[in-house]
Parts: sequence; C-alpha cells; structure tokens
Amino acid sequence: MSRLVVISNRVAVPGEGASGAQGGLAVAVGAALSEFGGIWFGWSGALTEQFTGQVTLARGQGYTTATVDLEEQDVEEYYNGYANRTLWPLFHYRIDLAEYERDFAGGYERVNQRFAETVRPLIEAGDAVWVQDYHLFPLGRALRALGCDNRMGFFLHIPWPPRRLLATLPEAQALVETLLAYDVVGFQTEEWRQSFCDFVAAEMDATIDADGVMTCRGRQVRLIACPIGIDAEAFLRDTASPRARLAYRQMRDSAVGRDMIVGVDRLDYSKGLEERFLGYERFLKEHPEERKEVFLLQIAPPSRGAVQSYQRIRATLETLSGRINGAYADLDWVPIRYVNQGYPRDVLAGVYRAAKIALVTPLRDGMNLVAKEYVAAQDPEDPGVLILSRFAGAAEQMREALLVNPHSAEELADAIFTAQKMPREERQRRWRALIEGVRQEDVYWWRRRFTDALIGEAVAAG
Repeated sequence: MSRLVVISNRVAVPGEGASGAQGGLAVAVGAALSEFGGIWFGWSGALTEQFTGQVTLARGQGYTTATVDLEEQDVEEYYNGYANRTLWPLFHYRIDLAEYERDFAGGYERVNQRFAETVRPLIEAGDAVWVQDYHLFPLGRALRALGCDNRMGFFLHIPWPPRRLLATLPEAQALVETLLAYDVVGFQTEEWRQSFCDFVAAEMDATIDADGVMTCRGRQVRLIACPIGIDAEAFLRDTASPRARLAYRQMRDSAVGRDMIVGVDRLDYSKGLEERFLGYERFLKEHPEERKEVFLLQIAPPSRGAVQSYQRIRATLETLSGRINGAYADLDWVPIRYVNQGYPRDVLAGVYRAAKIALVTPLRDGMNLVAKEYVAAQDPEDPGVLILSRFAGAAEQMREALLVNPHSAEELADAIFTAQKMPREERQRRWRALIEGVRQEDVYWWRRRFTDALIGEAVAAG
C-alpha cells in the first residue's frame, strides 16, 4: 500500500479550526493519514451555482485535504434530504420521522456519483480507500464502476437498524447491495453488525463464516465490530490547559456549592433530550429536599436547522425547560441552564471536570463520545458519575456506568438520586474501570483495528 485515501461528507481542513469535521473522526482520520500519508476528500461545506468538480487542495500535518463545492440542489436532496430526512431517522429507529422522496434518493445517488468521478483521478494504484458513514453508502460501487480495483473499506458511525425496520426503506436491498463493493465493512458494536448479518442472510441469501466474512452474490466482505474511541491522552492534556482550568473555576464559582449535572449533545431527536428533561423533572418532584443541591447544565448546539424535525425539537425543549424552571425555580436557584451554542473541546473538558454527574441518555446512538470524554476529564481522587443510556453504542464498553432506559422518567430520576448519593469509594471504583477502557480502546486502537483489517489482508494477498 502506498497511501490511505479517506472519503467523508465533510473534511477537517488544516487551519480551519471548528469549521471542519471535528471530534473523534477528525482525530482518528488525521492520525491514520499522518502515519500512512494520503488524501482526505469530501464536501467543502460551500455552495456553487454549477458543479464543476474542481478540487481545492490544502497541505498540512503530513497529508492533503481535497474538497469540492456542491450545488444548492445537491445539498438539499443529498444531505438535508436522503441522508438526514430518510436514512438518519430510519437508522435511529424513528420511522415515524423518515421521509421517502424520489428526489432525495436521486440527489443522493447523483452526489455519490459526483464524488466518485471527482476523487477517482486522485486515487493511485496501491492506495487503500476508506469511506466514512451513511452519506456515502454507494460510493464504493461508483468507484468500482470507474475501474477502481483498490482495497476499499466502509465504516458506519451510526446504528444499523433491525431487519424489519430497514425493510420499510424503499429499495432497501439495493442500498445494502452497494456495500458489496467494499472489502471491509465496520460497525460500532456487535449488535449493529449482527443486525446487518440478519438482513443479508434473510433477504439476500448471504452466508457469514466464523471469521465474519460474508459471501454474497459472488463477493466476499469482512464484517467487523470496531467501536470508535477518543484521543484519551490528548483530552487529559486538554483538562489541564489554561482554558479548561478557567472553565472549571467558572462553573464551580457559579454553582455556589451546588452539584452540577451536565449534558452535552447536538440538538437532535436521537439524543433523548426531551426525555432527559422529563426525567430530571421527575427527580425534582420526587426529591424536594435535593432541589437546591443540584442544577442541570444542558449544552445543545443547533444542527441541521433546515430540517423541520430539528426545528420542532428545539421549540419543544425551549418550552419544556421554561416550564420546569417556572415550576421549580426560586430567587437564588434555577434548576436548568439551557444553552444553545457549542464550546471548544478544552472548555468542555473543564466543564466536564466540574460536573458531579453526566447525563448521556440518547434514545439510540452509534457510539456517543461525550461519555468517554466525561470519564477522561474526571479528577481521579473525586470522580463524577456517568449515567448512560443502555441504547448508546458506548454502553457495550462502559458497563460500570449507571445504565438506564432513557424512555423511563422513573429510571432517570432514580439514577440521578443514586449518583448524587454515591459514596466516593464507589465512584472511584467505577471510574477506574471506565478510564481503563477509554484508554485501552481509544481512537488509535479503533483506527488500527480497521486499517489492519483493510490493509493487513492486502499485504497478505500481495
């Protein structure tokens, strides 16, 4: 293998700070590309009146980024449409919110074809191609049709739905067939991998051997469970940074002796924010003696504002937080601080460290790295407590958290009370087990596991 070519919807362009694709994917992809060298290709985030396929190149950190502009219709049909109004709700088990429009599906195929035609000249013989996430299912097939015979892998960052849910998608089998173009397909958890196996076995007569190799329609594809992690050591360094220490002091000062419960989530119906507020309200109702001992800081930066379902969740949360504050607030205390903006990673590290409890309670999530960031930010001598949804992908690795059903306000309320009263020795014991897992199965472990499956077989075959 000469290089790695990573393809994703958005790209973290060197020097752009928070404007590119940040977080776990950016860290992992950047590390892989720095090691192997290569290209990171994707949409620039900018619009053009007419798609030309012109690529903007930028060099930095040992690899090249290559971005392309899209037309407004492309973004509306491919990104806002099929990716986020069809696939995203369906894959998060919300078929009631999924919208099926032929224009969406057509735009999705068109943009994937445009991506393939644009990136194909950049791929050299011997390169390994690594495609990221649900925006780009058909990309591998399109590249194969253009004569690309390189090793290709695909990683899905969101859940894979059960067979009967996926069957509600028009042309579901055709979408799954596009994954046969890849040599390796990775999922966040064994549950999601098994859901995929159930579908291809029942609907496409595929066989899967003991090593996880699927044979289907003349193709063999290795299927792996490969949960993504965080850069734990870098996050620990962030916790000690000046901005993190300042954020920690600000939160402790503003708490005036009260314990802070924190939630940090993109504003999305999959994150269970409404259910979280209701569970917290239940806690306030059932434990009046604890009301002024705690407060909830919910950070929820907006996302996908052009999609109507996201506008609805924002309005619902504003109403709900106002109602709870109106019912329970006092002259010197407000139960919920609800903030609709994002913060840099080092600032969040300080916020996490100041929080006695973290609520990470999605209704369904591929992984959820906030849970791992919270654990990494804790003071080993006096760590906080992680309350984690059993439906987050992270729950499979983080069994020492307080696992809850986020649909149950009673369970959430009970978990908050348990966390609030948990002895320091138990908090330390749980934290030590959690941080060990966060460090061992970090973002570099994830990257090595996937690229070893993709590239190691290529080396063996060569």
